[in-house]
Amino acid sequence: MKVNTKVRYGLRTMIEIADCKSSEGILQKEIAQKQLISVKYLDYIISALKLKGLIRNVAGKGSGYVLTRPADQITMLDIYTAFEPILIVQCITDDSFCERSLMCCCAKSYWKEFHQKFVEILASKNLEQILQEAKDNIVFQK
Repeated sequence: MKVNTKVRYGLRTMIEIADCKSSEGILQKEIAQKQLISVKYLDYIISALKLKGLIRNVAGKGSGYVLTRPADQITMLDIYTAFEPILIVQCITDDSFCERSLMCCCAKSYWKEFHQKFVEILASKNLEQILQEAKDNIVFQK
């Protein structure tokens, strides 16, 4: 399993926004510079995060971005699903995908458990914890 670039950059973007203490938020170009993400690609990231309701513009187009709720109320599951649905194997959510889904599939219960554990892992960590761990590990550069 591989986490795609959108999710990885989405998390980095959310960390920058969460760390901004200004009431005016942080500008997209600042996020791009700090995280070495092209502004064009960041457009997509910002759009997905806004659509999911995780961030908003402070004063309309061209203004800074802020979180829509406190960082300790935004989980990694929220961020991940802004870009990708949780889909480990298709047969656990769509019985028509595989003819074995309707019969006895010896692997289906494992994949259901794997899916549930993955969701639990993502939901167990909030943005505030991730930000604090980054600062503690001096990975996060201002």
